Amino acid sequence: MSLNTFGHLFRVTTWGESHGPAIGCVVDGCPPGVALTEADIQPWLDRRKPGQSKFVTQRREADEVRILSGVYEGATTGTPIALMIENTDQRSKDYGDIARQFRPGHADVSYHLKYGIRDPRGGGRSSARETASRVAAGGVARSVLAALVPGLKITGYLVQVGEHEIDRSRFDVAEIERNPFWCPDPVMAATWESYLDEIRKAHDSVGAVIEVVAEGVPPGLGAPLYGKLDQDLAGAMMSINAVKGVEIGEGMGAARLRGTENADEMAMGNQGLAFGSNHAGGILGGISTGQPVVCRFAVKPTSSILTPRASVDVAGQAVEVVTKGRHDPCVGIRAVPVGEAMMACVLLDHLLLDRAQTGGARGQIG
Repeated sequence: MSLNTFGHLFRVTTWGESHGPAIGCVVDGCPPGVALTEADIQPWLDRRKPGQSKFVTQRREADEVRILSGVYEGATTGTPIALMIENTDQRSKDYGDIARQFRPGHADVSYHLKYGIRDPRGGGRSSARETASRVAAGGVARSVLAALVPGLKITGYLVQVGEHEIDRSRFDVAEIERNPFWCPDPVMAATWESYLDEIRKAHDSVGAVIEVVAEGVPPGLGAPLYGKLDQDLAGAMMSINAVKGVEIGEGMGAARLRGTENADEMAMGNQGLAFGSNHAGGILGGISTGQPVVCRFAVKPTSSILTPRASVDVAGQAVEVVTKGRHDPCVGIRAVPVGEAMMACVLLDHLLLDRAQTGGARGQIG
C-alpha cells in the first residue's frame, strides 16, 4: 500500500493498524530548535481519545504518545520525528464473524477489490484509529506554529448532527469545551444529547458537519495554481476517515449568492486593510488574505452498526451483516480534534513553503 504520506515540506507519514500492537507517524521537515516534549503533544491526543462519553466508542485507549527520535534535550533537531502510540484495548474477536463478509458502507469491499487481502480487525488501516497519528503530528505542527506565528489559533466544533444544525445567533465559543459534542450552541448541545441517545439505542448511527477556523493566519500562504492553500486544505480534510464533503468559506452556499453578495468588500481601517465579510473563507486565488481561514467537512454515519444489513461474502453469497464491537453512534464527534490537526499541518506546511519562496516578504497597501 503506497501513498501514506501527506505534505510538501512538513511531511507526515502514518503507519499501523487499528488492532496491531501500535500506531504512529514519522514527521519530517520540522524546523530545528523548537521546544517539544511528549507533554506538548499529549493534550491534543487526550481530546480525541475514545471512551470519554457514552456518545463515542467505549474502546479504552490511553493514547499515550512516545517520541522515539528527532528531539534532543527538549528541542527538535531538524531530523525525522518518530511518534508511537500503543494499542492496549483491542478486541479482535469482535470481528471474527465478518472476516469474510463486507460491511455495507465500509471500506471492506473496496480494499478487497484493490488488494485481494485486508485486515478485518477494526478495519485495519481504514479504521478511524489511524487518526490518532494525525493528531500527534498536529501537536508537533502546533508547537512550531506557536513559535513562528504566536497569535495563530485553531478552533474546531460541530455545527450539525444529522438533521439538527446549530443556531449561529447563539454561538458561544466558551461552550465548545463544556459539552461532549464540541458544540458552540448550548441549546443544540442538549438536543443532540437526546437525539444521539435515540440513535444509539436504535442500534443506528448518524453523520455530522465539523467547522474548523484558523485565526491569525498571515496573508500570503498558498500558491495561485497547483499549490492553493484551499486545495491542500480540502485534500487534507477529505483524507480523514468517513469524510464525504469539504467546503471553504461560503462553500456550496456560494452557488446561491449573487456577485454583489459574495464578493467581500474592502476598505482601509485603523490597522490597515479590512474586509466587510468573509465569504471567501480567508482565501482568494488559493492564497490566504489574513482573514480567518474557514473550512467545513461532512462525516458520513458510522458504517459499523448492530442493525442487520444485506451484503455478500467473499464467495459472492448473500449474507446479513451485524457488526459487533464498540463503535461511535456519531464518528463526527471525535473528528473535531482531527480536523484541527489537519488544519495545523497544512498551515505549517504552507508557512514553510512561503518562507522558502518569498522569505516572508509582503506587498504593501497604503
